[in-house]
Amino acid sequence: MLGARSLMKLRLIFLAIALAIPFCSAAENWPQWRGPFFNGSTTEQGLPIQWSKTNNVAWVAPLPGYSAATPVVWEDSVFVSSPDAQKNLLLICLDRRNGHVRWQQTVGAGDREKGRNNFASPSPVTDGKHVFILFATGDLAAYDFSGKKIWARDLAKEYHPFSIQWIYGSSPMLYKGKLYVQVLQRGGGQAGYFAPQGEAAQRESFLLCVDPETGKDLWRHIRATDAIRESQEAYTTPIPLEGKDGTEVIVVGGDYVTAHRTDTGAELWRCGGLNVGHESSWRIVPTPVVADGLVIACAPKRDPVLAIKDGGRGLVTESNIVWKLEEYTADCVTPLVYQNRLFVLDGDHQMMTCLEPGTGRTKWRESLGVRDIFRASPTGADGKIYCVSESGTVVVLSAGEDFRILASFPMGESPVRSSIAVAQGNLFIRTAENLYAVRGNP
Repeated sequence: MLGARSLMKLRLIFLAIALAIPFCSAAENWPQWRGPFFNGSTTEQGLPIQWSKTNNVAWVAPLPGYSAATPVVWEDSVFVSSPDAQKNLLLICLDRRNGHVRWQQTVGAGDREKGRNNFASPSPVTDGKHVFILFATGDLAAYDFSGKKIWARDLAKEYHPFSIQWIYGSSPMLYKGKLYVQVLQRGGGQAGYFAPQGEAAQRESFLLCVDPETGKDLWRHIRATDAIRESQEAYTTPIPLEGKDGTEVIVVGGDYVTAHRTDTGAELWRCGGLNVGHESSWRIVPTPVVADGLVIACAPKRDPVLAIKDGGRGLVTESNIVWKLEEYTADCVTPLVYQNRLFVLDGDHQMMTCLEPGTGRTKWRESLGVRDIFRASPTGADGKIYCVSESGTVVVLSAGEDFRILASFPMGESPVRSSIAVAQGNLFIRTAENLYAVRGNP
């Protein structure tokens, strides 16, 4: 029999061996439209470099309609929002293992299209117990994983229909037991898509915080702006920032980046510098990201990408802008933060820029090698960057120090504007017709 000292030595040996074995992370979920870290990245590994519509595909699920919403995944459940041919607005749950429809619920009705958008653009969000969905009609609802409705609200009835020219497209954000919804819309008597002339004066832009369990408001903060016309509108999604003074909620739109308290919604600071010098104003589409303690926000229509230092109070435009990117900026595509690098995709010129987040120093800037327009945001996983164009061309890049295209191939089925989700060893690619689950490497 081993003595106490020998047993202790044996335990230490086993511990040393265990520590020497490379850590293998568990499969990751994709609970929100920009993934588990709110920046387009995941820890998933063993992912493919190339595939086709038939090769290396686990399953293909036909969808009832087009949507730019990104699928969300929790373990064996995949949730997608979609219109159908009757213009109903659906939440659909698929089995991740085979793509079979477990259930679908009609959340709203009356889908419309304008430009590149429709009423089903917001992505679902899940906490592993419930799934939450918002449509541009203002229908906000929660379901459990069996498809049972937990609660439902009509924000358009409560706070007026949304007044946004190209149709509301912000997704809800779920963080630390609170559900956040931003509505940055046109007011002041301007005619928006929903609001007839005069009625738009009643519209207020706001950030809403909801109890996910009950659906009741915890608070609603009216977000003021001196922006004019279309620049009052935004298609961005709020994100969290763990600052030195606690968690803040970051909102971009109406010509400003603002930070808000999580308990009341009160504004802590705001930074301008967006939409500068335009006689006619422009909306903001890309969601912000956080990297190295900086908020990275994209101004519209060839205006700069700004890196803003957190902290301060009141207007911090003159004090907190750390750096600007002025060439090949992102008008519609949300940047990616992955492996301590910031990737900004100019979807109109197909140019990817890799930067140091803390300094803004450009590490490289290269063409994706295709002539397609990109509206889906890039995804970072397994040392790779996954991009998909509107026409359905997939471009896979290395996420390393040097620019390298690993693969480029067409999948078609345009328009494709949903970002690629990565979860549980698979890529999930939504086209205008189908949802593809692409197998990871064995």
